[in-house]
Order: sequence, then structure tokens, then C-alpha cells
Amino acid sequence: MEKLDFNNELILQWLSYFSQHAELDLGTLKILDITRENKNIIPAVQSSRQVMVLTDAGHPDIFYDMWDAGLGGCDVWYNEGSDPSGPIKHDKLQDMIDRGINAPAGMLIVNEDYRSTYQVGLSNQQFTAGSIKYVSSEVRAVIMSWLQAELRDTILTVGAASIAVESALVAAEGALIAVEHSPRDCATMEENARKFGLNNVTVVGSVDEAASLPVPGTAFLVASKFMEHEIETLIQRNPKIRLFVYTLDFRHLSAVPKIFERHGITITEAIQVGVNRLNSRGEMESEPAPWLIAGQVN
Repeated sequence: MEKLDFNNELILQWLSYFSQHAELDLGTLKILDITRENKNIIPAVQSSRQVMVLTDAGHPDIFYDMWDAGLGGCDVWYNEGSDPSGPIKHDKLQDMIDRGINAPAGMLIVNEDYRSTYQVGLSNQQFTAGSIKYVSSEVRAVIMSWLQAELRDTILTVGAASIAVESALVAAEGALIAVEHSPRDCATMEENARKFGLNNVTVVGSVDEAASLPVPGTAFLVASKFMEHEIETLIQRNPKIRLFVYTLDFRHLSAVPKIFERHGITITEAIQVGVNRLNSRGEMESEPAPWLIAGQVN
């Protein structure tokens, strides 16, 4: 598969080429080199007015995936070669869904309907309807505020598909390791990663399978019978890891302090999140109220 090194000189040549044919706005332009690992094109286009994409060959579904994510109305400026020269073409993305990319190239994608800020607490309807039961968007918004994920973080989640998706969107230049114990849940998580265009997500079946992957600085675990082994394994890899445990089960909740104590972990925060929602009959209904426990090795 043909590769090309998009060094600074070549990037400047592509910038100059597009500036001659389109109205570049350097204040909103994002440069995205997807020949490098873990680069998410769909979230970048959704949140930026202009994205100059630098790509290698071998992306047969790139335009279809963006169209499937609701980006069909974007304008795409491109040429037919691998060099920033010659005639330029301009099409709507929705008219390019049958095209792939078979050579290294640059293209400019303009999204006039972009959203400049990340939407915390995505609606559950946006996730894949699979085997996973998703936490409510309100609770997820609290969790994301609590995690304080950053752009280049490496985060590991266990049994937390929707948290994994939102964390991967925030840590767009980092890595997200999603542990799902059941094969069906792994498949649902992989479909979510594809649906949201997340190339920085790796799905595995256990924490042990993540041993060869980047070392996480943050871990978010939905409590289970595997919790103590998972915590022990994680702090062996990174004694300074930030640990967050989510549970609705009182038995798991009561076990957390003892597990933490056995492994030299101090509870730094513990909260319970409750949400009441007005139903169609005008009555308030309480949703499940999870406990969230944060800890770190002494």
C-alpha cells in the first residue's frame, strides 16, 4: 500500500494549493494527517469548519462512512493526483460515497454546519442498539466531568461502552482501550467505534489482553466479579493510575473499600448520582442512581 511522508514542506505546499482555489480560513482550519495512528476524521469534520485531510491509499469507505455519520452536505475540494498541483475538483460529499482513496493525497473538507464544541452527554439514541445497556446521558455527563479526560490521554474502560465512546472523542490524540467481557459486547463496542469514526479505540476481552497496549493513565471500571484482579493488574502496570469505579450493586460497593485497602489505594472521592425524569403521565420517575468511587495508590 502506497505511503507518503507528509512533512512540513509538503503540508505547506498543500496549504498553498488549496488557498489558491478555495477560501481558506486559517482561524478555523484543522490539519489532520490520517496516515498517523489514532486519527479520527469523522469527529474532526463534525467539530471543525475546515479540515485539510492528508491521507494514504487504502480507504475505500472513507466518504461513505462520513456520509453515514450525517456529513453528506460537506463540500470536498480535491485533485486527481498525489501532488498539490493541477486542476482542482469540488463536489458534495454525498456525491462521493462510491469513491475510495487509492493513492496518497490531500483534500479540503468544508462543513458549514460544524459544531465547534464537544457535546457532553450524548443521547443514547446515537449509540449502536446492540447488547449493551447504556447509562443515561445525564449520568454520563457527570462521569465525563468527573474523569477530566484530556486530548492525549490513554484511558482504559471496563464494561463502559458509552463512556468509552465519549472518552475517545475527548482524548482524540490519545488512545482508548475498551474492555468488554462478553463477545457480543465486544462486537457492539466495535460497531460504536466504527459508527463514531474512532480510530483511537482498541477493543479487547479482558484487562490481561491489554498488556501489550499503551499503559493507561486513567481507568474507569464498571464493577464486576473480575474487579479486584483488574485493579491489581492495572496498578502493576501503572502505580500512579487514576482509578474510577462505577456500580449499582451494593455488594460491589461494599467490597470496594476493602479491595482498595488491600492494594494500597486511597479513596479520593465517592459520590452517588441520581436523576429524576418527568414521564408522559406527568409523574417523576427515578432512574438508577449509581455510586462512583475514585481512588489512587498511596
